[in-house]
This record gives sequence, structure tokens and C-alpha cells, in this order.
Amino acid sequence: MSQEIEWLLKEKYHGEKSAAFFADCKRLALGEPLGYLIGHTPFLDTVIYLDSKPLIPRPETEFWTEAVIADIKTSYPTQNDSRAPGEQQLRILDLCAGSGCIGVAIAKAIPDAMVDFSEIDERHLSTIEKNLTENGISKDQTHIYHSNLFEAFSGTYQYIVSNPPYIDMDLNRTDESVLEHEPFIALSGGPAGLEVIQKIIEEAPKHLERHGQLWLEHEPEQSLAIRNLAREQRFAAITHKDQYGVERYSILVLQ
Repeated sequence: MSQEIEWLLKEKYHGEKSAAFFADCKRLALGEPLGYLIGHTPFLDTVIYLDSKPLIPRPETEFWTEAVIADIKTSYPTQNDSRAPGEQQLRILDLCAGSGCIGVAIAKAIPDAMVDFSEIDERHLSTIEKNLTENGISKDQTHIYHSNLFEAFSGTYQYIVSNPPYIDMDLNRTDESVLEHEPFIALSGGPAGLEVIQKIIEEAPKHLERHGQLWLEHEPEQSLAIRNLAREQRFAAITHKDQYGVERYSILVLQ
């Protein structure tokens, strides 16, 4: 029995090999993602539901989300306890939120922060709301916006975090099951995979406080282009590798 089938049996069917279980095994064999069949997936200290079939969270995203949480806790230690009188509340934006996994994980780890979510696909808004509720995050701590990138926003943030559409389809290395089942709008980044990334980098300075940070997930082939785009917008940028040794995310700090 494969690991995926074992996980399906345990998480969805609680060990009972019913007719529905065997039907799901067939769907799994035909390429339907395990996360959609089970209906949820773990992500750091959260459980992320996938009711609207958003992009399924990846281990690479989990890796750098853990890194940004550590950075926030180091940079804003009082957010883990209580703010000093007059201290501004830490504000974070999860851009291209999808399931909301990044922002949900941050909100759970840093309950004194205000976390906003921006998502273009209206179907996913209820999924984000469910993920907040199911992970015990207060509604007073978050806002969810139906927005094309920054269109619905006027305020500023200390951190903007994003796993945007960045796949360069010309590289032709995305699994067929991903292309067939996961939302294309969350995958394809246009020419060279940089269309959405460029818009984010160009618009982000208006929505970041001085020395604010933009964390972006991307393809390794995009690292140089991102650093060049960052320089044009007064960012200092450093690219980092994921747990597999692949350049996977860049941290852009507004100068």
C-alpha cells in the first residue's frame, strides 16, 4: 500500500476500507490530488481545508512560511506578549492568498498581529474564512478581501507575503495532474512566469512601511530578474534556497 493510500485510509476513512475508499483510490490513481480527496492538508501548526479547490500548499511554501514567522518574532518580539503603549500593531498581508495557508499559519503563530488576505478568485474567500475559524483564529485579527492584488488596499504593512502564480509553462516541468486539477490562475505566471511577480514588486512599495519586507515564492530561474526588478523599486533583495537546495523565495526589503 502506497503512502498516499495509507494517508487517505487513515485521514478520510479512519481505517475502514469501504466502497467509497476504493472509489477514491481509483481517483487517486487517475491523478486527482490527495489533498482534494481528503479535503484538507497539514501546514505547519494548522490544518488547511481545500473546499473550493485552491492551490494545494506545498512543503516548499511551508518551509519559507516558517522562516518568515521566525523573522517576525525576532523583529517584533513584543507582538508575542503585549504591545507597549502607543506601539503600532503589526500588520501583515497575504497576497494571492488562495487557501490562506500562509496568513493562517502566521496569524496562529503570532496572535497579536493583524493579518489581511487578498484573493482574486471569489470562490476561495469562504475557504480562507473556514481555515481561520477551524484553526481558532479570532475574526478581530483578520480581514479577507476579494481583490486583484492591491486593488482593495490603501494602508501599509510591515510584511507582505505571497505565493503568486509564477510557473513558466515553457519550462514544461509541471506535473500533468497539477495542470489538470489545480487552478490554472494560481499556477501560470505568464511570460517567463514573471507577469504577476513584476506587478507585485512594482506596486508593493506603496503598501509597505519603510524597511517593510516583501517575501515572494518563485522559480529558481527567476531569481536574477526578481533582484533586478527589486532594485528598480528601491528594494534590497536576497534570494534563499528551500529545504531541497533550490532557490525558491526572495526577501525584498524596502529602502
